[in-house]
Amino acid sequence: QVQLVESGGGLVQAGGSLRLSCAASGFTFSGYAMGWFRQAPGKEREFVAVIRRGGSTRYADSVKGRFTISRDNAKNLVYLQMNSLKPEDTAVYYCAASSYYSDSYSDPSLFGYWGQGTQVTVSS
Repeated sequence: QVQLVESGGGLVQAGGSLRLSCAASGFTFSGYAMGWFRQAPGKEREFVAVIRRGGSTRYADSVKGRFTISRDNAKNLVYLQMNSLKPEDTAVYYCAASSYYSDSYSDPSLFGYWGQGTQVTVSS
């Protein structure tokens, strides 16, 4: 049974930091690209970051230089370190796994497995 379980969300003031974690099970973690998406109320789910099988990364322009994605294949974990948070970062953050090969991974339909999401709220 595939599971992706996010943790680490919460309430933080603007300029603060949070680290999200995603624990994966039920599939061969190292064989998947892992991504983070977010969805704010009334908006579509949007790409945040991806880390490919080999460890290369890609970020949305809105988070580049502030967020860092990483993975630990030995522990089946993926992280999203979020620094210099802004109120516009407020959203539910989702961890996702993709078996596809892609240049961008910005399309949510490439990801077959999803977590339940964790709320991140940034106050001004």
